[in-house]
Amino acid sequence: MRNQPHVKLYIPGPIEVSPETFEAMSQPMIGHRGSEFSALYEQVMPVMRELMGTARPVFLSTSSAWGVMEAAIRNLSSKRVLNCCCGAFSDKWHDVTLRCGREADRLAVEWGQPILPGDLRRTLEGGDYDLVTLVHNETSTGVLNPLADLAAVVRDFPDVMLVVDTVSSFSAVPIEMDALGIDVVLTGSQKALALPPGLAPFAVSERALERAADTPDRGYYFDFLEFEKNAANFATPSTPCISLIYGLAHQLQRIVEEGIENRYKRHEALNAMIHQWGSQRKFEHFAGEGYRSKSLTTFCNNRDLDLGAWNKILRDKYRVAINMGYGKIKGKTFRISNMGDETPESIGELIRILDQSLADLGAL
Repeated sequence: MRNQPHVKLYIPGPIEVSPETFEAMSQPMIGHRGSEFSALYEQVMPVMRELMGTARPVFLSTSSAWGVMEAAIRNLSSKRVLNCCCGAFSDKWHDVTLRCGREADRLAVEWGQPILPGDLRRTLEGGDYDLVTLVHNETSTGVLNPLADLAAVVRDFPDVMLVVDTVSSFSAVPIEMDALGIDVVLTGSQKALALPPGLAPFAVSERALERAADTPDRGYYFDFLEFEKNAANFATPSTPCISLIYGLAHQLQRIVEEGIENRYKRHEALNAMIHQWGSQRKFEHFAGEGYRSKSLTTFCNNRDLDLGAWNKILRDKYRVAINMGYGKIKGKTFRISNMGDETPESIGELIRILDQSLADLGAL
């Protein structure tokens, strides 16, 4: 495998990781109970707080984001969960909730449509729920849900907590945990942070910790109170993925050098480049206007292309990968990422390759 030419990833995740980031991750190993690790953890805390929009400590879980998504269910719900479902990953969160033995309902919309505040309010007015889960940026459909408006609805129900998956929106668009009253914000390393998979940063509100303290059977590995206790000393409850945290520190330094606001603007500009290309090539958006992701784009295969053949051309001839749909819309859509370390030059080169590959396919 090592001798094969690299295929550059423009899939929704894992995304491309730079050689500089891999180099940063290759620093000598350190003990995770010593001062060197505490200093490393302390180093990443301020920028992670700023990106999450919180004064709360940011916890570092050695897991995929799904670990924290399940943890939120186990730590915070003893009544009934409302899972907001608008795509493959939010649908899966509902399945995870049921597997945790919790009672749950779906607030479901057609794939490609967002969760709307009015629908959420009407559902919560029955008083049946103590927890709402929301995928901010539904990677399968390219839908960016209206987080601020939805959080405002949940705030009107004091006994209901809000958990938000920002896995593919974190550091690509602003997240304001404290200002919006979100109880858990979680993300993953393999999307816009442009790191390998395996690290799931998250933050938990004070009131959520109070509820967790009264919730039995939280387990140990994902016990929010264990994370809180250890983070006070810049430590983790169990052995962390130290190399990934070195990589995180490197990426956060790059974010500081670029400027967080400039980073948001860059993602928006690169996203617009992909949208313009799609419009020129007569591809329709799968997500509705006004609710489209800034970190990736899901296009309809409205031109009835042979996506398998196109994918093979891209990989074999141009050493580039995009994604040809996920879940029940696999083969009906294709997805292109613009998140992470991409630049106008790299996205411009991708667009050139996309056009050349369409010509090879006889579809330009």
